[in-house]
Amino acid sequence: MKPARLIILTVALVAAAGAAFMAMNLTGEERVVQLQAETVVQKEPVVDVLVASANLPVGSKLTDEAMIWKSWPEGSISEGFITKSTRPEALTELKDAIVRLPIFEGEPIRPEKIADGNNAVLSSLLPAGKRAVATEISVSTSAGGFILPNDRVDVIMVKKDEDGTYVTETILSNIRVLAIDQEIQEREEGAKTVVGTTATLELNPDQAKVIAVAQQMADRLTLALRSVADAQESDSLVADHLLSGDSGTSIQVIKSGVIQKLNDPGAATQDQH
Repeated sequence: MKPARLIILTVALVAAAGAAFMAMNLTGEERVVQLQAETVVQKEPVVDVLVASANLPVGSKLTDEAMIWKSWPEGSISEGFITKSTRPEALTELKDAIVRLPIFEGEPIRPEKIADGNNAVLSSLLPAGKRAVATEISVSTSAGGFILPNDRVDVIMVKKDEDGTYVTETILSNIRVLAIDQEIQEREEGAKTVVGTTATLELNPDQAKVIAVAQQMADRLTLALRSVADAQESDSLVADHLLSGDSGTSIQVIKSGVIQKLNDPGAATQDQH
């Protein structure tokens, strides 16, 4: 065989082998692309969930503009979510409902955070078993007028004894403020504070009795504003001795700038103030 023909044959064989190799690579790449496409297509099923379309403060009403259906991954659905499949008429049914607890934009609207709007507003905000009790306040007895609805306060009783000394006692602790005068919503940031004359407190039946007695006994009831971080603490402190007349609990007597802590009627320890 002539050398020229041998060279041409060799080149042809190399070209054929190269073409076959390229074809195999292309087939493999197409398979990878196909698998990736199938992976992308296989999305998790979604469910339409009713969510807030804006921030909703306590006491506001649900409107058509405040609620929307939003796709939610099926695996992330929690008990209590309102879904379109289980409650398709929710937008109409919940219109004008009262917001009992703050709801933020994009947050699912849960039944326990809202109340029937056909009832009186304040009674809709009260949890089961709670009572709303009003007490008079002023700038000097309400943290300078900066106590707002949904804040937490301690209620301090101040009274004057027969010998002219002042006795102070915390009769209720970590109590939620429902309203100041007739305002039940927090004011927007930057809005001017309006000093109220009445604070409405959320109390259980025993706490309601204690403050009713304290209002008759006290020269003044003062609300001490608490940190928002205390919201999860217990409000179990109740000066129930006021109901029975027992004076054996710890109180404070302020006399000539000296605080006397009384554990019983006959014993006292003094701290310089």
